[in-house]
Amino acid sequence: MLIFGMGYTASRFAERLRALGWEVTATRRMSDGDAVAFDDVVAVRSALETVTHILSSVPPLGEGGDPVLMKYGAAITEINVPWIGYLSSTGVYGDCGGAWVDETAPVGLGRRSARAEADLDWQRLNDAVRIFRLPGIYGPGRSAIERVEHGKAHRIDLPDQIFSRVHVDDIGDALFAGLDGPSGVFNIADDQPASQNDVIEHACDLLGIEWPALMALDAAGLSPMARGFYAENRRISTMKAKRLLEWQPQYPTYKQGLAAVLRARNTAGG
Repeated sequence: MLIFGMGYTASRFAERLRALGWEVTATRRMSDGDAVAFDDVVAVRSALETVTHILSSVPPLGEGGDPVLMKYGAAITEINVPWIGYLSSTGVYGDCGGAWVDETAPVGLGRRSARAEADLDWQRLNDAVRIFRLPGIYGPGRSAIERVEHGKAHRIDLPDQIFSRVHVDDIGDALFAGLDGPSGVFNIADDQPASQNDVIEHACDLLGIEWPALMALDAAGLSPMARGFYAENRRISTMKAKRLLEWQPQYPTYKQGLAAVLRARNTAGG
């Protein structure tokens, strides 16, 4: 497996692959003991000579296109690898007014236009490509639990705002299921879309901490990116992945997922 971009999700997936005996080569912006530099063309092309699977978790460069395809797309096409995965985003669907959305919905109508174009470019690459569209990702060290503890959690007075999320290990399970599944586009998310307020409140309850004050969006001091998040509203359907990949989430609700985050930390002694 060659993994472009060893971020939070890809790193956890790589750990599981290696534990099962897979040989994993990965790229980062800068080389380290676990990965080669993305711009090290010699090292990357050497890996491509023997690779059987490729996964990219690298986001697009704004309006500049997908960096992996721009630098290595031709080389990937030449080797005719049988399995290619791309971690995309359910943000490609834009604002859906809280409606349920499946893989047949149009893309590129929201704020994530660059991501939508990268998603489509990977689909056009060849028939080996699997696109995994992901909502907000959480898990150990990166969840509402930590945001509450660090005083960074907000409760925004937007009663109709709702979205889906997914535990990082459920993404890993979907990728494993996809290794033997068909190509195509797959939404991967939990089964219980909910408001951000519900998630923050439950995290506070688990920690025995008082809920943050409810505030107007303009009073929260959010970055433009965070404000953009609150401008979109959708529920993500995963029926296709469940049917064709035979995937089921370990953590079908945020309550189960946050409980798992706490268990993982307690087990690690944190």
